[in-house]
Order: sequence, then C-alpha cells, then structure tokens
Amino acid sequence: MKPGFVSAIFPNWSLEEVVAFAAAEKIAAVELMCWPPGKADRRYAGVTHVDAVAVASDPGEARRVLDVCGSAGVSISGLGYYPNPLQADDAASRVAIEHLGTLFRAANALGVAVVNTFVGRDRTKTVDDNWPRFLEVWKPLVRQASDLGVQIGIENCPMLFTADEWPGGNNLAHTPGIWRRMFSDIPDPCFGLNYDPSHLVWMQMDYLGPVAEFADRIHHVHAKDVVIDREALSKLGVLAFPNLYHRPVLPGRGTVDWPKFLAALAKVGYDGPVCLEVEDREFEKTDDDRKQAVRLGVKAVADALPK
Repeated sequence: MKPGFVSAIFPNWSLEEVVAFAAAEKIAAVELMCWPPGKADRRYAGVTHVDAVAVASDPGEARRVLDVCGSAGVSISGLGYYPNPLQADDAASRVAIEHLGTLFRAANALGVAVVNTFVGRDRTKTVDDNWPRFLEVWKPLVRQASDLGVQIGIENCPMLFTADEWPGGNNLAHTPGIWRRMFSDIPDPCFGLNYDPSHLVWMQMDYLGPVAEFADRIHHVHAKDVVIDREALSKLGVLAFPNLYHRPVLPGRGTVDWPKFLAALAKVGYDGPVCLEVEDREFEKTDDDRKQAVRLGVKAVADALPK
C-alpha cells in the first residue's frame, strides 16, 4: 500500500506547489482535486489542482501534468471531484454529470487508474425514490468510465452535516446495504469504492467487516479518523446532526484501529493508495498547520502498515 494525501487541504496552492511539497516530504502519492473553476459551495470543495477540461482536450496539458509529477517522483493516486450528480437542481446536476465525464477522459489521458467522487442524492427523497434517477445517471457514467479503462471510487460519506441537508443527505452510497444494491444493479467491476472507515465509525457501523465483502470493489482508500463524543451522543441520539456528536481528526487521534484496518486491507490483497484526507480543524489555521497535518497523518498511516 502507498500512503499519500488528498490535495484539497491546500486550496490556494498550484499543482507545482502541491507536488513539490509531496516530493520534499517523500510522500509518493497525491489525490489531485479537479473541480471546475469557481466558488466553492462548501468546505473542501471547489479546489482545482488539475484542469480536467484542459487535460482531456489538450495532449500538451496532459504531458505537462505528467512531467510535473514524474520529475518529482510523485504519482497521482486518483482524480478527485465530489459533487451531487443527483441533486434536485437539474442545471447543477447536469454540470456535475458532464464534468465527471470530463474527468474520466482526463484520467485516461493521464494514465490515472481512478476517479473519486460521490453518487449524489436528492435529500428530500427516500433511497427507493432516488433509485430510478441513480440508475438513469450512473449506468451511462459507469459505461463511459469502463470504456476508457478508468475505475470509479465512490466515497461512503452521507454528506449529512447541516440543517439544509436533512433528512437524507447528499450521497446515497453510505452503507454496505446500499453498496450491495448498487453493485447488483450496476455490476461493472470498474464501479467501486473510495473506502473511508471514519464515516462508518460515526454512523455506528462496523468498518472492518465490509473490507472482505467488498474487496474487489475497493479502488481507493481515504485515511481519516474520528472522535465520538459519547456524552453528546447519549443526550442527542444518532438522528441529531452528526457534527453535534463527532469530529474528524488525523489518523491516530481517534477511534479507528489503523494497524487492524490496514491489515484487513492487506489480507484481501489491496495494495493501492491510502490517502490522508485532512479535515482536522486543529490543523487548518495556516499553511504551516496544514503541512504539519499531512506530515503527522501520513506518518501515522505509514507506521500502521503491515510489516
């Protein structure tokens, strides 16, 4: 397995700066953010370190990105873009769907194995009521990716953190039960997971068991930990807004047993990237804080890898 980090934590840096930092810290892999240029609508969104439109349409730009990374000895673990392709706003949904298609072409041009994203959701509808739209949108998207030899890694966060995301959240694919249904209805093996154990923890689910069941669908892994405020959870219950009883932290500062989790991945033959996703508020005030977060988080992952 190859420890790395998600570039979203450095929103104001250029590609060159991100890659230079990774090389200086001897970090071998980075998941590069590829949002369309524009204002972010939430934290960690709207970050663009690779212009997917340019890469997909201009072989010269693809070569430039590869040269920047190759000369520094840093690999691209995946291209990242986490919108809501199933949202009720048709115009915004179309933008997300079209840009995902662009990312598949960009990944193919760069020789990058995986595009990481969300499947999305209309949060006002049940899972069953979302399902026809999910199939309508994702069957063609999976076909596009498969035809280009690109894998899709769906992150398992429900995106349910604020009042306006109630009651359903903005991402269907957050439980093993839903994963089973997804992969039954869209069986193409390119369609898989960007597995983040921390989301399963705060939703009170087993984060180790699904590794074996979905071994052939784990295309990428995020390394993020979580602290559960048990007193708050006891007072408020699991139906409260999650940020009232949990907070994301760096690996090693929370609940996830990283040696056990990484051993579970190794046991099923996973040998891909494990990329730190920094959402620990204690390390976000300055660039120096963010750099230190990456150093500490990547080291925690590296130290926990099976020997």
